[in-house]
Amino acid sequence: MDARVVITIVLRVRAFRTECGNWSGAASARRLLMPARETEAIILKTFPLGEADRLVSFFGRSSGRMRGVAAGARRVKNRYGSTLEILSHVQIWYVEKETRDLVRIQQADLLESFHKAQSDYGLSTGLAVISEISELILPEHEVSEPMFRLILLVAREVERTGDWNLPLSYFAFWTVRLGGWLPRFDRCVVCDAGERLDRIVDGEPMKASAKELREAALGWIEVHLERQLRTRELLETT
Repeated sequence: MDARVVITIVLRVRAFRTECGNWSGAASARRLLMPARETEAIILKTFPLGEADRLVSFFGRSSGRMRGVAAGARRVKNRYGSTLEILSHVQIWYVEKETRDLVRIQQADLLESFHKAQSDYGLSTGLAVISEISELILPEHEVSEPMFRLILLVAREVERTGDWNLPLSYFAFWTVRLGGWLPRFDRCVVCDAGERLDRIVDGEPMKASAKELREAALGWIEVHLERQLRTRELLETT
């Protein structure tokens, strides 16, 4: 074969490789330049995904409820630390693609930890109920500032007081109210009598206990969801 032909072939192969490298570099650059979105968020739940990753459900203040993959979060040494614990208050960065249901979580910084409540079995059952209800009733990608503040307020109160009874009753009642499922209190829902509830029982105001209020509100939530809350029975074990 003529030497000039060989040289020409070699030069064309090199040019082809260079062009392919440019294409690959451009694609990588586009991936790296894809802007990450940022939001203040509350971690609702996490699930194991594969051998090293976690599937994270979080409620973003500016993004609503979303699910994303935290790569490497199950490894002993990972960059997330305790930021993915239930109801942790975090600042989260994620990348979202239109063709995928799950976002890719890039970073999470802890803003507020509820370690005492998270590490105590009795208190963690109250957090678990809040987490399950929030996960079930919040629509994906729908922002709700009142619910965000409610979840954060109740988690703080459980951590501060070391008790979930009153905070959980407050959460359940306000969840029902914000959801528009609160029944009328000026009439009996069974017989439709018009007697005001605060005038029943010899004219004395009827004051329900926190437990009665909580059980009633949780019952209304279950009726709306058309399913039982799995974590509700855990409350009886504490």
